[in-house]
Amino acid sequence: MNVCMVTTFFGSRSFGGDAAYVDRLSRALLRAGHRVEVIHCGDAFEAVRGAHPPRPYEAPEGLRIHTLASRFGFLSPLATQQTGRPWFKTSRLKALLDRPDWDVIHFHNISLVGGPGVLELGRPEAVKLMTAHEHWLICPMHLLWKENRKPCDSPQCGRCMIRGRRPPQLWRFGSSMARGLSHLDALLFPSQYALDEHARRGVTGNLVKLPYFLPEDWAGTRGAITPPGRSGAADSPAKARPILAAAGRLVKMKGFQTLIPLMDHLPEADLVIAGTGPYETTLRRLAQPLPNVIFAGLLSGSGLADLFARARAVVVPSLFPETFGYVVAEAFSMATPVVAHRGGGAIVETAVETGGGLGYDTPDQLLTALRRMIHDDRLRERLARNALETCRTVWSESAHLERYYQLIESLRRRKREGRASGPAVRFDAAAVAFAPPHVATTPAGQPLVTLGPPPHSRSSVVRES
Repeated sequence: MNVCMVTTFFGSRSFGGDAAYVDRLSRALLRAGHRVEVIHCGDAFEAVRGAHPPRPYEAPEGLRIHTLASRFGFLSPLATQQTGRPWFKTSRLKALLDRPDWDVIHFHNISLVGGPGVLELGRPEAVKLMTAHEHWLICPMHLLWKENRKPCDSPQCGRCMIRGRRPPQLWRFGSSMARGLSHLDALLFPSQYALDEHARRGVTGNLVKLPYFLPEDWAGTRGAITPPGRSGAADSPAKARPILAAAGRLVKMKGFQTLIPLMDHLPEADLVIAGTGPYETTLRRLAQPLPNVIFAGLLSGSGLADLFARARAVVVPSLFPETFGYVVAEAFSMATPVVAHRGGGAIVETAVETGGGLGYDTPDQLLTALRRMIHDDRLRERLARNALETCRTVWSESAHLERYYQLIESLRRRKREGRASGPAVRFDAAAVAFAPPHVATTPAGQPLVTLGPPPHSRSSVVRES
């Protein structure tokens, strides 16, 4: 099978989540004997990265990477952001995507690589997928984080873009998004929460839940998925000084500022925060009087795995609605439980409802949960077992590929039978509208395909007949 991945950020020119999934899926497909190529926009990373350093990255053998670069530099992604079209990248994208050998064209973060216009490219015979890693389809700020201070409760997109110093995207108020999405065979979401939120805000069509996965070698070596007892337990070198870990881009919406002050009440433990970002100076200032708060900087995969393996718990204090939260899977792979904010969207689904972590709503509840993770070995061991089991089964590479293949085959069959399957989206003329809750269906009127049993009571596997 020949697979083309299309995304904005990738490899060393990336920030995390979406690029991590593209890399992991590409590696998994290569291991399975398929041919994979990745198209991404180098100009976009340079335009928005600020002081963020390139990530250490070594491409796997056999992966072909096409880095789009225009002589117009940052004007290329800016033109895409403003118009929803590839513009300066059109000829190169068309030459790559119209090749007759593609079996699957899988779009990811298309925000600056071509906007919804890029979805119109590519041979119609290929299965065309898109994974919604963020809320970009329904939020011009990508994250449903309103005015940089709270989750979005009611859309006021124009005001939010202005306050966020984001150039207004007038194309969103027309038919560009619906036209682009109509070219897809399926729109994928990593969590039930993300799927439901998009459906609630007007996205309809062939919506598919396909959870992320974590390969055994995600940290750089095989066997990174660690059995309980080797992570944060009594035989750890950190026994005399328990570690709590947190990781992510250091931005306000990640909520690290709600976690740091609590370490004043936990002198018996250290908090190690991995990551960099524009909010780092503020966070360091907040932590200055606390000797037990340590900033580890940007860690490699092996460095992050080592940190999580030594931690009593990984804390995910996200204030905005995450669509999955890869850090949860990375913690679970090291048999390390998670403490997660219930206001973090899909974090509750992935971290708490799996039985691998504790949820909290208030600072007092967070402090209580941290104390339990530090001092209650029996609780921690139970959560660690559940976490590892989830990672080895529901979020495993083999399970993910099986679901991926099943989906592609079902869509190929649909194409052979001549049935359309592209998603559609409704937009209010002034702002993204809330649609009433409903069960998303395929164009044929059947329930949506939900692949891979999610580890909670809402789970079900509905396959097309």
